[in-house]
Amino acid sequence: MRPLLGCLALATLLSPSLACPSPCSCSTRKNGRLLAECAYRDLRDVPRGLSPNVTILTLSANRLGHLSRSSLAEVPELQSLWLGYNRIAAVEPGTFSALLQLKNLDLSHNRLAEFPWQDLRNLSALQILKLSNNRLAGLPRGALRGLRELRSLWLNDNELTTLAQGTFEALPALAQLQLFHNPFNCSCKLFWLKEWADSTSVVISRAGSTSCAAPPRLRGRAVTDIPGRLCVAPSAQLTYLSGPADAAPRDGLTLTLHCSVAGSPPPEIHWQIRTSGRSVDIRGPTVARDGGAKPGRRRFLAFKNGTMAIPNFGKEDEGTYTCLAVNDVGTRDVSVNVALAGSGNPAEELPRDDPHAGHPGGHSCAKGDELDPSGMGEKLVIVYHVPREVRSGAGAAESRIRVGILLALGLLLCW
Repeated sequence: MRPLLGCLALATLLSPSLACPSPCSCSTRKNGRLLAECAYRDLRDVPRGLSPNVTILTLSANRLGHLSRSSLAEVPELQSLWLGYNRIAAVEPGTFSALLQLKNLDLSHNRLAEFPWQDLRNLSALQILKLSNNRLAGLPRGALRGLRELRSLWLNDNELTTLAQGTFEALPALAQLQLFHNPFNCSCKLFWLKEWADSTSVVISRAGSTSCAAPPRLRGRAVTDIPGRLCVAPSAQLTYLSGPADAAPRDGLTLTLHCSVAGSPPPEIHWQIRTSGRSVDIRGPTVARDGGAKPGRRRFLAFKNGTMAIPNFGKEDEGTYTCLAVNDVGTRDVSVNVALAGSGNPAEELPRDDPHAGHPGGHSCAKGDELDPSGMGEKLVIVYHVPREVRSGAGAAESRIRVGILLALGLLLCW
């Protein structure tokens, strides 16, 4: 009698872990993991009544069309979830975020145009992610961040046209990547992928089929074979342009900077101006083709050729002036800190800012040269000397030339 009661008690204790909905078959693996096999059951929803101890759930080849936050609430200990070959077109945010032990997630061969990428932030144990054969058109920047255990990523056969730079750099364990059969637009925005593929140890499956759909001149060419000459990171040089010698003193001092840029595709020029009283970001020219300033942009005159002019430059305009060269490959910037002073000998005030300081014989900005940070500092300060006669509205051409005394050194910033 006692052995019978013991068996009944044991069965009672084990029964919750063996709970299995009628459409599924459940079993315990040798490693102790509980498998719920629900594939090929023509299911339209995730079955209810699954044991909370289930660690492997197979729902492949059914007719599931939607996953809600409650669909997997009964199985928080899942380690493997197989959902391939369904009709899933929508996944509610939060559906996967509680599955902290999940290692394998297969959603391949579905109809997903959107995915709750934010759910992946909690899945630090994830090792395999299959999203192939869906309708995904893009991945948000940082979508895969935090997946430090991810070894295999399948994104092939989707509608991806581009990928944000660095998409795979936050995946230190990644060993296999599938990207083939996507209509990639091989503009220079995607050039980083070629450079990454050339340097990574990750196996890119069927790399030859990871090809360009656009532009027409590259159609059919492997993404990893984009010609390097088409995409060159921007460079920038910032120089001072002195005003005309016959400018009248009453016109005041005009600060004029010129930013020369190079790269492929040709970079756009942006300006950032930071003074004690304002912060201004300028994207593109503020001066129209007819020479007139655009509405609300009369203080800082940015020209299409890269010139920036600030008429009647005064103490309130002191600050950092930054030119940014921006193209699809990247961004480069060069800055100058500008201050206004009235010293009788400005060269004595800023000996460290002499462009030739720390460079015996001077420094010329040949192609490929960079300023030596140890001798120059990251940014160069210009102090404009304003003689008394100029400030008072009097003086001749000699005084006007003295306004640019520091700039006669041939100020040039190279990057």
